[in-house]
Amino acid sequence: MRILVTGAKGFLGKHVSKQLLREGFEVLEYDLNNSDKDLKNFVNLADFVVHLAGINRPLKVEEFYDGNTNFTKKLIDTIKELKKSIPIIMSSSIQASLDNDYGKSKKMAEDLLFDSGLPVYVYRLANVFGKWGRPNYNSACATFCYNIAHNLPIEIRDRNYVVHYNYVDDIVEDFINVIKSGNYKGEKEIQSVKPIFDCSLGKLADLLYYFKGEIESERHLPLIHDEFELKLFKTFCDYLSDEGNSFNYAKDDRGWFEELYKSKKWGQISDNVSYPGICKGGHYHTYKKEIFYTVIGECEIIQRNIKTNELLKDRVSGDKPHPVEIKVGYTHQITNVGKKNSHTVMWISEVYNPDTADTYREEVIKN
Repeated sequence: MRILVTGAKGFLGKHVSKQLLREGFEVLEYDLNNSDKDLKNFVNLADFVVHLAGINRPLKVEEFYDGNTNFTKKLIDTIKELKKSIPIIMSSSIQASLDNDYGKSKKMAEDLLFDSGLPVYVYRLANVFGKWGRPNYNSACATFCYNIAHNLPIEIRDRNYVVHYNYVDDIVEDFINVIKSGNYKGEKEIQSVKPIFDCSLGKLADLLYYFKGEIESERHLPLIHDEFELKLFKTFCDYLSDEGNSFNYAKDDRGWFEELYKSKKWGQISDNVSYPGICKGGHYHTYKKEIFYTVIGECEIIQRNIKTNELLKDRVSGDKPHPVEIKVGYTHQITNVGKKNSHTVMWISEVYNPDTADTYREEVIKN
């Protein structure tokens, strides 16, 4: 299946395109460097359109309407010229309900899509945060993350000002679920992505300073109290990570594993997600230290001393979170014993290197 992504090089476009490729779709990337001819060729090939292209920080007011409204009309006209009825997801903004030029240009684009007769899904998104955000451009969150990670000052005019946030991975998941559904009737009403998180600028800054301090302390992992804090922590790790490192992402029928942060001095942090009933592990280390911290869901962590067979069991939960130290010389496993996906943040004392993995297979529970 071929998916045309407009605005593919933008913040949201990069996330959508990368995840579509992971899911096995063919992605046709359209951005500012492409021509009208490219657009026509891509539309002719496409089975679905994810329309993310737009302007939110122009030099002139007219650019709002050219980039948001007029380009949407061009996209619709191109589809109809080719006599196709391609379903379209469009990313709009909660500002479409406001009386400013950005909001008005987005509202006009929404109306064009609803009036087009095509199957459309129009999403009004809150302020989008997540890794790869461009500081001093995409959002205050991206700017705060970058500046705090690099020991630069931040400016807060009103600590109590509350911002409404969508997490970028939640948006991508919603979009891909629509594409995978195969039921392309469209929606007549404005769509939204849940959850929407509310956070004041003061609290946002305080959390980011706290994350940085904890990573660089002997504790290594901050205490995380809810879903927003987990997603903000994952976002912040992208700005804090050592330059030059690559970060792995792996997904299979057990869940997925995402590396978040690597530092020669402070070690490595990852997010391990397991589906209900899944057990992972079954190995030990001879010198590496680890800390497991389940922040969403419920897990059981079992460790067995490979010499004495002493068993250690910890029942951990996002409702009552506490870090668990994985002891050297103890083979260990973690099992999702809850009814929803579990997220366990894992710290290891050094950056993973397959040549010096210090990881030895041995079952935890002997038959």
